[in-house]
Parts: sequence; C-alpha cells; structure tokens
Amino acid sequence: MGDAGTSERWQRERGSRPVRIANCSGARGDPGYQMRRQATQGPIDFITGDYLAEMNLAENAEKMAVGQHDGWEPTAWDGLEQTLDVLNEKRIKVIINGGALNPSGLARKTQALVTERGYDLKVAYVYGDDCRDEVKAELERTNKLPQHLDGENNDISLMENATALLDTKGKPIVSANVYLGARGIVKGLELGADIIICGRVADASPVIGAAWWWHNWTDKDYDQLAGTLIAGHLIECSAYATGSNFAGFDEYDINNFVDLPFGIAEVAADGTSVVTKHEGTKGLVNVDNVICQFLYELQGPIYLNSDVTANAKDLQVEQVGKNRVRLSNVKGYPPPPTTKLAIFYRGGYESQILFNATGYGTKKKYELMQKQVRFGLKEKGLEDKFQLLDFQELGTPAPNPRSQFESTTYLRVFAQTDHEATLYGLLKTFSEFAMQHYSGMHLSLDMRTAFPRSYLAFYPGLKSQDELQEGIAVLSRDGSVAQKADAGHPSAYQKLQPRENYETADPVDLASLGETVRVRLGDVVLARSGDKGANINIGLFVRKDSHYPWLKSFLTRSRMQELIGDDWRPDFFIERCEFPNLLAVHFVVYGPLGRGVSSCRLLDALGKGFADYIRDKVVDVPKSIVTDMQAIKEMRRANL
Repeated sequence: MGDAGTSERWQRERGSRPVRIANCSGARGDPGYQMRRQATQGPIDFITGDYLAEMNLAENAEKMAVGQHDGWEPTAWDGLEQTLDVLNEKRIKVIINGGALNPSGLARKTQALVTERGYDLKVAYVYGDDCRDEVKAELERTNKLPQHLDGENNDISLMENATALLDTKGKPIVSANVYLGARGIVKGLELGADIIICGRVADASPVIGAAWWWHNWTDKDYDQLAGTLIAGHLIECSAYATGSNFAGFDEYDINNFVDLPFGIAEVAADGTSVVTKHEGTKGLVNVDNVICQFLYELQGPIYLNSDVTANAKDLQVEQVGKNRVRLSNVKGYPPPPTTKLAIFYRGGYESQILFNATGYGTKKKYELMQKQVRFGLKEKGLEDKFQLLDFQELGTPAPNPRSQFESTTYLRVFAQTDHEATLYGLLKTFSEFAMQHYSGMHLSLDMRTAFPRSYLAFYPGLKSQDELQEGIAVLSRDGSVAQKADAGHPSAYQKLQPRENYETADPVDLASLGETVRVRLGDVVLARSGDKGANINIGLFVRKDSHYPWLKSFLTRSRMQELIGDDWRPDFFIERCEFPNLLAVHFVVYGPLGRGVSSCRLLDALGKGFADYIRDKVVDVPKSIVTDMQAIKEMRRANL
C-alpha cells in the first residue's frame, strides 16, 4: 500500500503551488528506465509520456489485426513495470499515450500488475480516438475526402498523389485516429485515476490535463491552458528540452550531452511555467536550447490544440536560475472547431538501391547510370508506370582526397509504384545493365532494399470536435470497467484564421550595417527544424538584440528559397513570420516531405536536418555580428 501521509500531503498541496510534471518519453524507443528515473531522481507530481509519432499507429495496425502485435507500445509497459513500486510509494500520477492502438489492453495489463502487487491505485484509459471504421465507411459512401489539413490555404498545391486515398479498394485505410485533447484525462483524474493510458491524444495533452486538474481550471481559462500547451510542447519530446537535437551543442563540453535526462515543467496557477530537469543530471536547460525546442514543429505563432488556441507570438523566455527557464506571455483563445485526423492507407510499393562512385568524373557517372536505367524501362514499357522515380546524388567527393572514403559518394535510386511487378522490372533493368556500368561502380552490401516492400501513405485531415465520442473508463481490480464518463466537448470555438505570412515590417538597409564577411550562417545563427505532414518548418534566431535587425531583414521568403537551392521545386510554398521576443524568424516550407514521413522520398523524412543544411550556407554577415559571436563562443569554451 502507499504512504497515506504522502497522499494526504499531496492532496493538501494540490493547487497551492506549481504542479511539477516530468516527461518520460517522446518516441516509442525511449526506454522504460526513463520513467523510473523521473520518479526517483527528485520530487514530481506527474509523469507524462508521448510514445507516438504519426506513423506508429499505422505501422502496427495491420499486425494487430492478425494477432501479431498487442497494439500498445512495449516501452510504455516497460516503464510502468519498472516504476510501479515508486508510483505507489510516492503517489505520483501517470498520464501517457503509450496505449497507442489498444489503450484498454495496456490499461488492463497495468491493472493486473497493480492488483497482483496489492496496490491501491486506480487505472483508467481514454477512448474515442480510433475512427477507422467510421472514416472508411464515409469514404466508401461519398467518395469524398475529409477536408485536408492544409486545404484552406489557396496558395498551396497538394502533392500529386495526395488524393490517392480515394482508391478505397487498391489503397485501403489502415488506421484513422483523431488527435484528442485533455478533456478525457481531466475526467479521469476527477474520478480518482492514478494511471491514465491514452491512445492518440495530442502530444501536449497529458501535460495540459495534469495542470488543468491540479489547478482546478475551467475549459474557458484560455490563457492558463495556452501557457500549459506551450510548456507541454517543450517537454514532450524526450530530451529535446535538455540538450538533445540542440544546434549549439558544439559550444559546450560534449560529454554533458551523453545520457541526457528528460525535461520537467513546473506549471503555475496562472499558466506560466518553468522548464527544468532534476538536479545532478547531465544536459542543460538554458534560453538558447528552450528557444530551439519551442521553434520545433510549429506552424507559426498560432498553436492549435483541441482544448485551446495559443498565440505565442510574444512569448517571453528568460533564465531564472541554473537549468531553469521561465515561459510567460502566451495568450489563449477558444479552440478550433476541428481537430486533426491522421489517416494512413496502403500507398503501394517502394524500393531503393544505392550505387557508389569514387572521385573522378562522378557527375558524368551518375548521368550515365540514369540514362541506362531510363532506356531499359522504356524498352519494357515501364517508364510511365511509377508514382515516383528519383535519382538522388548524395555527397560531394573531397578535393584531393586522403582516403577512398573521402572520395566516395552514392546515387540513391528511389521508386514508388502501385504494383510490385513494376519494381521487379526496375530491378531486372539494373541487372541487365550491371556489367555496362560506369567506371569504378560498386554497390552497398545490403541489397534487400532493392526488392519491393509495401509502404503506408499519410493523409492529414480534419474532423469536427462536436462529432468526437471521447471518454474515460476506470477499471476495477479485476480489469473490468467500473465506471465510464463522457469527456464532452469544448463550450466555445474560434474559427480558424489564415496563417500569418509576412516580410518584416521594419527592414533595415543591409548595406547600412557596415563591412561584411563571408561565413556560414550557422556561425551566427541557431535553428531548429521539423516535419509537419508534407511540410518542413524552420525557426532561426540570433542571441543579441543588436543582431536582430539584420536577421529579420536578411531572412526574407525569397532569401529562404535561395538558401534551399537546388532542392527548391516550383510547387513549394513558403510562409514567414517573426517572434520578436525570441529574436527569431520562422518559416514553413510546404511540400518537401510529399505525403509525410512514412512515404517520403527524402532521406531526411522528418525534416530535422534541414536547419543545419540552411545553417551551413555561406552568406554575407556584418563583421560586427561575426566578431560578437566569436567572443561569445570563446567565452563559453573558456568555461568548459
């Protein structure tokens, strides 16, 4: 049994101080010991975890249907199994979305362990996110697609195959899940739940639910909910708030980034928060890294959630202690009337093969390979049978190389088709021309990717919130449902507005900023990028107020297109906005990721490397800014 004194103290403190919420996962691979660490390394009230990327559910849906997968994420169960004793002792509550496709299954497995150990803990699960049967039936009945997430933007061209979902026979739906908010979670906590297992709730919803209940907010306390949404956005992604994926890592002792802790948010009654970590752990929580993480996977200053619309344009981020960063000045408004609907369907088949070339004449070698392949496909009548056939040149041979590795690059031939036979025809073409190859051609050792495999495609839609059937089920000790409660719907909505897109209102004449030098953009700018369906977002910022007039004048939409270089395509579109308090300029580039991560043609399917690609570009920067940044970096290195 748990410590009654601990439980009573916990109840007395509820609402009288900031709630301390520790995140234990941002992806399905995060190990169970991260949950136990958060529970044992310092005082906390809640543990939250986000185990789901957009493609997790779909990848496991077909396996679950034939009994080859439990539907929930194994690492979520691992964390609960490792941590249950501590949860009971310290009365720490847990809210995670590791239930994935089968939240009721993971809840019952957890309840069985609770009962076995004789603990007085209530286990519950949120239901209502799985809309597969409903979406499938509606699509077959009407032959009309749900409204696309980007459909209201008239400047955007949807990708060529974006409507392939209409082929309900050839490309059947595998999964369809709506992004739920925190309402079911709050209901569960009101019913006394200690462990709440969710499926596809929005990434920040567990954090919002914990703070909402702790501070006894209403669903119209929009500023408080909005501030918590941003706090949840910051800590939900594993160690990203504590040093992972940090563009400025090279300015610090690299050993500090080995075995990182995960983030904690202390959310106050007014919705402001402090992002931190347990004392005595590695990593760092500072303004630079927190801004990087804030700029990750944004659509712009308006952050949408099922419970609230947050306007973070004037967000304030300030260091208030060692490894303590305070967030404030977020405005909240009613949520949108719709929520995201993630539909995955069988897109067809894909394959890839890698051809290596060494040094001299590389461009001509790859040109010859492409001509040979296209000739062979035309002879077989297959040239126009592909959804996609890409010849991607990766790498640049080093000049005057010191090793063959330095001199070697590769050609990635990536293909997608409706039928396996087309890809076998491509493989046969490769084999027929194998001994007619360019000078020095060699292959990667693993040829398995050259054979067809099925792939899943993504359609991001919208669903009316008033149509949701969200609720919470609390289990009895034998695993049966003891109590159910409907989550209800938001009491008010705010219509979606077009996303902001503008150049700076007060540009300066770049020539007036004095002498410039040619340096890499990353020498003076930090950045973070990520995926948003078909799109890539990127936020770039400087670290001194005096540098910002240059940055916002320099980084125009046309400049971003120029920096994208040969990767730019005519059907892409760029949105731009600014975060003046963060000294940041933010862009969304529509289109580079095609139909999303699971079917993307790019190696960087998550868009995470895009920021460092842009930072690697050599540009003209005022010498004064370069000198300032050199001094800042030298000071940090001196303190290592």
